[in-house]
Amino acid sequence: MKQETSAITPEVLELAGKLWEYHHMNHTMRPADCIFALGSHDLRVADRATELYLEGLAPLVIFSGGLGNVTRGIWTETEADQFAGIAIRKGVPESAILVENKSTNTGENILFTQQLLKEKNLDPRTFIVVQKPYMERRSFATFKKHWPDKELLVTSPQLSLLEYPNEEIPMERVINIMVGDLQRIRIYPAKGFQVHQDIPDNIWNAYEMLVDLGFSSHLVKE
Repeated sequence: MKQETSAITPEVLELAGKLWEYHHMNHTMRPADCIFALGSHDLRVADRATELYLEGLAPLVIFSGGLGNVTRGIWTETEADQFAGIAIRKGVPESAILVENKSTNTGENILFTQQLLKEKNLDPRTFIVVQKPYMERRSFATFKKHWPDKELLVTSPQLSLLEYPNEEIPMERVINIMVGDLQRIRIYPAKGFQVHQDIPDNIWNAYEMLVDLGFSSHLVKE
């Protein structure tokens, strides 16, 4: 994992806050056919999916994720299996859980889950997608590209930008990832990976300022 070295100043936090808010879809939760939790290193996503199930918002929880770029180096058990274990320990019955544990990115999360549901003869129409806070919008755009006929809401652990970082993902890395994800939201539609999402000028200006300040380790070459 690349070491982050950019300074966290009040200016940086103000700019990062703009990206944080943009990455959130701010959907209001309502009942759906299933909860679809996308795997990662962040186990709080499993907590959020479990919370929604226990609130009665869906009868089925799908956990999707193998070992990705980050978790391959730190875990031996897949993301989806760890997420499912958390849900079961918190009271979600095994009969209400499906596990897809081969995918390594968001596109595969969706494609491999489509295959799993087909094998199970299930065809949910409405989804609550659960993801990390800074990946809500990218997940929405990817889901709508690969599964355009489905209805979806997107949510994440209910934390502020200042509350979210921890020892595994410090603030510097959160900001670097948010910057990289915004770049992907801009360039990935042309590659066929996501649907288009409008990026307001003030958000893109904040992005460019953060790049100039050194938050560029998560960018991809265009």
